[in-house]
Amino acid sequence: MNQQIETLVDAYTTGRLSRRQLLAGLGTMFATAALDGGRAAAAPPASTFRTQGLNHIALRVTQVDHSRDFYMKHLGATVLRQGSRNCFLRVGGNNFVALFQSDSPGMDHYCYTIAEYDPASCFRTLEAEGLNPRRTEDRVYFDDPDGLEVQIASEWGDYPGSRP
Repeated sequence: MNQQIETLVDAYTTGRLSRRQLLAGLGTMFATAALDGGRAAAAPPASTFRTQGLNHIALRVTQVDHSRDFYMKHLGATVLRQGSRNCFLRVGGNNFVALFQSDSPGMDHYCYTIAEYDPASCFRTLEAEGLNPRRTEDRVYFDDPDGLEVQIASEWGDYPGSRP
Protein backbone atom coordinates (compact mmCIF):
# COMPACT_ATOMS: atom_id res chain seq x y z
CA MET A 1 0.00 0.00 0.00
CA ASN A 2 2.89 2.36 0.73
CA GLN A 3 4.11 1.93 -2.84
CA GLN A 4 0.65 2.80 -4.18
CA ILE A 5 0.54 5.96 -2.06
CA GLU A 6 3.99 7.00 -3.28
CA THR A 7 2.91 6.42 -6.89
CA LEU A 8 -0.19 8.62 -6.45
CA VAL A 9 1.75 11.38 -4.68
CA ASP A 10 4.47 11.27 -7.34
CA ALA A 11 1.84 11.56 -10.10
CA TYR A 12 0.34 14.58 -8.28
CA THR A 13 3.68 16.34 -7.72
CA THR A 14 4.69 15.86 -11.38
CA GLY A 15 1.35 17.26 -12.56
CA ARG A 16 -0.08 14.03 -13.98
CA LEU A 17 -2.93 14.07 -11.37
CA SER A 18 -5.04 16.92 -10.09
CA ARG A 19 -5.55 17.45 -6.38
CA ARG A 20 -9.09 16.07 -6.78
CA GLN A 21 -7.76 12.92 -8.52
CA LEU A 22 -5.12 12.43 -5.81
CA LEU A 23 -7.72 12.66 -3.04
CA ALA A 24 -10.09 10.35 -4.92
CA GLY A 25 -7.31 7.80 -5.44
CA LEU A 26 -6.23 7.93 -1.78
CA GLY A 27 -9.86 7.70 -0.64
CA THR A 28 -10.43 4.63 -2.79
CA MET A 29 -7.26 2.98 -1.47
CA PHE A 30 -8.18 3.60 2.17
CA ALA A 31 -11.79 2.53 1.67
CA THR A 32 -10.64 -0.71 0.03
CA ALA A 33 -8.16 -1.32 2.84
CA ALA A 34 -10.87 -0.72 5.44
CA LEU A 35 -13.19 -3.20 3.72
CA ASP A 36 -10.45 -5.83 3.46
CA GLY A 37 -9.50 -5.20 7.09
CA GLY A 38 -13.12 -5.58 8.08
CA ARG A 39 -13.25 -9.00 6.49
CA ALA A 40 -9.99 -10.02 8.14
CA ALA A 41 -11.25 -8.80 11.52
CA ALA A 42 -14.58 -10.63 11.24
CA ALA A 43 -15.55 -12.85 14.15
CA PRO A 44 -13.85 -16.25 14.11
CA PRO A 45 -16.01 -19.30 13.44
CA ALA A 46 -17.87 -20.77 16.39
CA SER A 47 -15.75 -23.00 18.63
CA THR A 48 -16.37 -26.71 18.82
CA PHE A 49 -16.28 -26.49 22.63
CA ARG A 50 -16.25 -23.72 25.22
CA THR A 51 -12.97 -24.13 27.08
CA GLN A 52 -12.89 -22.93 30.67
CA GLY A 53 -9.15 -23.29 31.10
CA LEU A 54 -6.22 -25.65 31.25
CA ASN A 55 -7.13 -28.57 33.49
CA HIS A 56 -3.87 -30.48 33.79
CA ILE A 57 -0.69 -31.59 32.11
CA ALA A 58 0.37 -35.24 32.26
CA LEU A 59 4.10 -35.96 32.13
CA ARG A 60 6.00 -39.20 31.64
CA VAL A 61 8.86 -39.25 34.15
CA THR A 62 11.61 -41.76 34.88
CA GLN A 63 11.31 -41.51 38.70
CA VAL A 64 7.91 -40.47 40.06
CA ASP A 65 9.17 -39.76 43.60
CA HIS A 66 12.12 -37.71 42.35
CA SER A 67 9.88 -35.64 40.04
CA ARG A 68 7.26 -35.25 42.79
CA ASP A 69 9.88 -33.88 45.16
CA PHE A 70 11.22 -31.52 42.47
CA TYR A 71 7.79 -29.98 41.79
CA MET A 72 6.99 -29.75 45.49
CA LYS A 73 10.30 -28.04 46.34
CA HIS A 74 10.59 -25.67 43.38
CA LEU A 75 6.96 -24.89 42.50
CA GLY A 76 5.11 -25.44 45.76
CA ALA A 77 3.03 -28.33 44.40
CA THR A 78 1.14 -30.49 46.88
CA VAL A 79 0.19 -34.15 46.55
CA LEU A 80 -3.44 -34.82 45.68
CA ARG A 81 -2.89 -38.57 45.53
CA GLN A 82 -0.08 -40.96 44.76
CA GLY A 83 0.12 -44.51 43.47
CA SER A 84 3.09 -46.79 42.92
CA ARG A 85 3.57 -45.58 39.31
CA ASN A 86 1.91 -42.16 39.33
CA CYS A 87 1.40 -39.01 41.34
CA PHE A 88 -1.13 -36.19 40.98
CA LEU A 89 0.11 -32.80 42.17
CA ARG A 90 -1.99 -29.72 42.79
CA VAL A 91 -0.28 -26.70 41.26
CA GLY A 92 -2.65 -23.96 42.38
CA GLY A 93 -6.33 -23.33 41.94
CA ASN A 94 -8.07 -26.08 40.03
CA ASN A 95 -4.98 -27.24 38.16
CA PHE A 96 -2.76 -30.26 38.57
CA VAL A 97 0.20 -32.06 37.05
CA ALA A 98 0.01 -35.82 36.63
CA LEU A 99 3.28 -37.75 36.76
CA PHE A 100 3.36 -41.20 35.16
CA GLN A 101 6.27 -43.66 35.46
CA SER A 102 7.91 -44.24 32.08
CA ASP A 103 11.21 -45.24 30.53
CA SER A 104 11.04 -42.24 28.18
CA PRO A 105 10.37 -38.83 29.74
CA GLY A 106 8.17 -36.30 27.98
CA MET A 107 4.70 -34.89 27.82
CA ASP A 108 2.02 -37.57 27.80
CA HIS A 109 -0.95 -35.25 27.16
CA TYR A 110 -2.55 -32.01 28.25
CA CYS A 111 -6.18 -31.45 29.20
CA TYR A 112 -8.67 -28.61 28.93
CA THR A 113 -11.72 -28.15 31.13
CA ILE A 114 -14.83 -28.04 28.95
CA ALA A 115 -18.11 -26.44 29.98
CA GLU A 116 -20.96 -28.95 30.23
CA TYR A 117 -18.65 -31.89 29.58
CA ASP A 118 -20.40 -35.07 28.50
CA PRO A 119 -17.99 -37.75 27.21
CA ALA A 120 -20.36 -39.38 24.73
CA SER A 121 -21.51 -36.06 23.28
CA CYS A 122 -17.93 -34.72 23.10
CA PHE A 123 -16.79 -37.89 21.34
CA ARG A 124 -19.55 -37.56 18.72
CA THR A 125 -18.78 -33.85 18.21
CA LEU A 126 -15.06 -34.52 17.68
CA GLU A 127 -15.87 -37.39 15.35
CA ALA A 128 -18.14 -35.09 13.30
CA GLU A 129 -15.21 -32.62 13.08
CA GLY A 130 -13.02 -35.40 11.65
CA LEU A 131 -10.62 -35.42 14.60
CA ASN A 132 -10.57 -39.21 15.27
CA PRO A 133 -11.22 -39.06 19.03
CA ARG A 134 -10.37 -41.87 21.44
CA ARG A 135 -12.44 -42.64 24.51
CA THR A 136 -11.32 -44.45 27.63
CA GLU A 137 -14.06 -44.74 30.25
CA ASP A 138 -15.19 -41.14 30.74
CA ARG A 139 -12.10 -39.56 29.19
CA VAL A 140 -11.92 -38.25 25.63
CA TYR A 141 -8.66 -37.72 23.75
CA PHE A 142 -7.71 -36.44 20.29
CA ASP A 143 -4.56 -35.17 18.58
CA ASP A 144 -3.72 -31.57 17.74
CA PRO A 145 -2.28 -30.77 14.27
CA ASP A 146 1.23 -31.71 15.46
CA GLY A 147 0.16 -35.02 16.96
CA LEU A 148 0.20 -33.87 20.60
CA GLU A 149 -2.47 -35.65 22.60
CA VAL A 150 -5.24 -33.41 23.93
CA GLN A 151 -7.77 -34.47 26.53
CA ILE A 152 -11.01 -32.73 27.39
CA ALA A 153 -12.71 -33.18 30.75
CA SER A 154 -14.94 -31.64 33.33
CA GLU A 155 -13.41 -29.49 36.04
CA TRP A 156 -10.70 -31.45 37.90
CA GLY A 157 -10.85 -34.20 35.34
CA ASP A 158 -12.43 -37.57 35.78
CA TYR A 159 -9.86 -38.94 38.19
CA PRO A 160 -11.23 -40.48 41.39
CA GLY A 161 -9.69 -38.72 44.35
CA SER A 162 -8.34 -35.84 42.28
CA ARG A 163 -10.70 -33.26 43.69
CA PRO A 164 -9.29 -31.06 46.46
